Amino acid sequence: MERSLIILKPDAVQRGLSGEIIARFEKKGLKIIGMKMMSLDSALLQGHYEEHVNKPFYEGLEKFMKSSPVIAFALEGVDCVSSIRVILGATNPREADAGTIRGDMAMDTGRNLVHASDSAESGVTEVARFFSDDELFEYHKSEYLHVYESFES
Repeated sequence: MERSLIILKPDAVQRGLSGEIIARFEKKGLKIIGMKMMSLDSALLQGHYEEHVNKPFYEGLEKFMKSSPVIAFALEGVDCVSSIRVILGATNPREADAGTIRGDMAMDTGRNLVHASDSAESGVTEVARFFSDDELFEYHKSEYLHVYESFES
C-alpha cells in the first residue's frame, strides 16, 4: 500500500474547512495512519520545499505556511497518491474541476488549501519527515472488505 503526506495549509485551517477536506479522503476509503496539528518552522519548511527555496516566491510561501498551525496527516491505500491527486484537483484552483477539493473550495494557487505528496517515493520521504515511527499506526480497517477486492488489500 502507498502512503502520502497531506498538509491542510493555513487557509484550510483558518477557513474551517479541515473536517470537510478530511472527510473527502475518508469517504474515498483511504486510511488515516497518523495525524497532528502543528506549527511549521523554517528548517522543516526548507527541507520540505527544498526545490523551491531559491525561487522568488519561496519567502512568501514560507511566511504563509508559518502564519497559522497546519494539520498534517498520513494516508495509506492502494494507489493512494493518484487517488488523492484526483480528489484535490489541479494545483491552480481556477483550473480544477468542480467536485474536487480545490475546484469547490479554493480560488488561488498560493491559497490552494492542501499539500499532497506527488509520487509514491515522495510520499515515503514526506511522511518520514513529518512523522516519527511511533506517530504512525498500523491497524486493520474493517471497511476494507467494502472498499477493496480481496487481492488488493
